[in-house]
Amino acid sequence: ETSVYTPLKPVRSFTDHSLLLPYSPLRCRTCRSFLNPYSVVDFSACIWGCPFCFNRNPFPRNYSSIADNNLPPELFPHSTTVEYLCDSFSSPSPPVFLFVVDTCLISSNYLSFKLWIFFLIPPSSLGFSHCTKSYIFHGNKDCTKDQLLDQLSFFVKNPKPSSGVIAGARDGLSSDDIARFLLPVSDCQFTLHSVLEELGNNPWPVAADHRPARCTGVALRISAGLLGACFPGSAARIMAFIGGPSTEGPGAIVSRELSDPIRSHKDIDKDSATYYYKAVEFYEMLAKQLVHQGHVLDVFASSVDQVGIAELKVAVEQTGGYVVLAESFGHSVFRDSLKRVCQSGENDLGLSSCFSVGIIGPCASLEKKGPLCSDTAVGQGHTSAWKMCGLDKNTSICLVFEIAKRDTADVVLQSQSNQFYFQFLTYYGSISTQMVKQDSGNPFEARFENWSVELSNGFDQEAAAVVMARLISFKIVSYFNPQRWVDKALINLCTWFGDYQKGNPSSFNLSSQLSIFPQFVFHLRRSQFVQVFNNSPDETAYFRMILYRENVSNSIVMIQPSLISFSFHSPAEPILLDVASIAADRILLLDSYLTLVIFHGSTIAQWRKAGYHNQPEHQAFEHLLQSPRDYADTIVSERFPTPRLVICYQYGSQARFLLAKLNPSDGEAPLSGESNVFTDDVSLS
Repeated sequence: ETSVYTPLKPVRSFTDHSLLLPYSPLRCRTCRSFLNPYSVVDFSACIWGCPFCFNRNPFPRNYSSIADNNLPPELFPHSTTVEYLCDSFSSPSPPVFLFVVDTCLISSNYLSFKLWIFFLIPPSSLGFSHCTKSYIFHGNKDCTKDQLLDQLSFFVKNPKPSSGVIAGARDGLSSDDIARFLLPVSDCQFTLHSVLEELGNNPWPVAADHRPARCTGVALRISAGLLGACFPGSAARIMAFIGGPSTEGPGAIVSRELSDPIRSHKDIDKDSATYYYKAVEFYEMLAKQLVHQGHVLDVFASSVDQVGIAELKVAVEQTGGYVVLAESFGHSVFRDSLKRVCQSGENDLGLSSCFSVGIIGPCASLEKKGPLCSDTAVGQGHTSAWKMCGLDKNTSICLVFEIAKRDTADVVLQSQSNQFYFQFLTYYGSISTQMVKQDSGNPFEARFENWSVELSNGFDQEAAAVVMARLISFKIVSYFNPQRWVDKALINLCTWFGDYQKGNPSSFNLSSQLSIFPQFVFHLRRSQFVQVFNNSPDETAYFRMILYRENVSNSIVMIQPSLISFSFHSPAEPILLDVASIAADRILLLDSYLTLVIFHGSTIAQWRKAGYHNQPEHQAFEHLLQSPRDYADTIVSERFPTPRLVICYQYGSQARFLLAKLNPSDGEAPLSGESNVFTDDVSLS
């Protein structure tokens, strides 16, 4: 059994308001699950039975008036999802943003970065006030936490503790020392603005046949150490702005000589990537440090070359961070994505922090073993609790369950053992509150007569395609043939659930609950999650990291892009993702999640070039041209990372962005637009 779960999806009750309870949840004494609508309540004895461990628990005194007509909100039948306001947590600290800025950038790129970064910092965030000196660290050497604290003069006024962990103002550091580096932005705006203005390019000369000396790994290690010492467990984010590959010290991915190319997929497959595995090992260590501290690593990369996302992937993914790839810091992809991270309002990301639940996904294992842990591990297994240092309202995780039969001599328990329940407990904090969210469910009852019909009736085709894509992204780290694996999985599904007469292919039929799934598989095997040709390791890692954190609706668009048609003959409507959909008098809008393509048919392109849309008598044509732009603008305003917008026309060079995603029907349907795709790929039919 598999499931895709979005922990912070907005909660709506029957009154269309968030179901938020202003008290702490009631927990089972044995398994620590929460009271929920599936609990069996004995009103006369004032006890409730846990559906997970079958333990009987007494209600506390404040539940003494409970009755069939006087239920607490968490026992209402519709209250399968409940949020509790927890008073037991300490008040949350303001968000902390620590910037790691690459100074080895082209001047124009650097200027664009500085113009945007200052105006996007939330006023309540922490910055620095009196940066009267700069601290220089050796880029070739790793820096431990103790070395960092000594070099930053944290113990000049106060003696260093002889024992214990140094962590924040309550454990070894003075508030005055911390305030030398981190203060509310509103208290240090002038200093911060001055530092950003005075920040210049790296002055060291670079030979024509060499890359700049860039020590990304050491910079991130020092940043993690500083946050771990000053604000452990707080809502802190390291935001790294990188413009090229790391070439010095731990985490380097290539040498400084330009004659030495950056690793490719082929190099990694053949174990000939000299720096790759050492860099991954270093960033795995950094990931463990950040997860322990509860901090997030975000990477904003601006370069036409690779910067090391494939190596950084583990640290970004396990901390729940973001990654954005753009051609320059002046590009709308970078500018608008950074704005979404820092803004608040209707389209904000809803950032939260420090989250621990029993799930699997872009997170780190807490290694909490127990009787409910399967012996078979998929992803980060052998545990019932995970941690994400950061998540937003769209962050989704994939869960894989193994259904095991419970052996018991109790007749009552045997009658209940065919019922399957799950409960997800999410502890998270926003800027102002600390919350715990409970999601409980009873997905199905196991009945073994006519089981294929039962399973097919509950089959979610979109979720299944997304789960398959995530499994491939996980499996492809080790050597295996992803296309063969996908094809075999589809064949097995059709063998078990298809209706057919053996030896008669025309008799094959799938029920309506599974009929679209082969179409998803077709587009999946052609997608960037399976195909690595023409993509660098950084791009492949980037695509898979986005897939790992998005919900089913967004993920299915990555797998099978949507295609919208705009024409004079009909209103905007979705059409088949096929070459046959191209027409000379039609505008197509392709949404592949990270790229939006507005494609003008040949006739539309000629009219546009002639300027008909600027003439008063052709207002209908002007409206037709504007409609896909308005549609695209709506998508851009709601999506993260901000997608790239491509406007092209039929037979133009950039039409490849559309043609690469279309089914090459190859004459199986009439081509009204006289366009064809020449490819070795098989068609959908």
